[in-house]
Amino acid sequence: MNKFEESMKAMSRMSAEEQKKMLEAEKAKCICPTCPTYNNCAKNAKEMMFCWTGRSFMCISFEKKCICPTCPVTADLGLKKQFFCTRGSEKAQRYEHTLWGTKVI
Repeated sequence: MNKFEESMKAMSRMSAEEQKKMLEAEKAKCICPTCPTYNNCAKNAKEMMFCWTGRSFMCISFEKKCICPTCPVTADLGLKKQFFCTRGSEKAQRYEHTLWGTKVI
């Protein structure tokens, strides 16, 4: 079992309040607002933690550069994917990978 799977398993054993506290702690480390792909629309909508929440709802439609691999949340949760704001959360991308293979266009 890899670090991401272990993190998800640990979270499943937490109460809703414990999960909320853990996510708030991770959100404080989130660097989405400093990413070249992040834009004013996402800022005004207070969108962030795309690795957890999934792609941008209406604000981010194209990729410039991804800094997800340098984010402390990536290390904390054992994330392997990137461009979460346009491609979906770690969980969603891993699921798509199991369905479609290594590359989704």
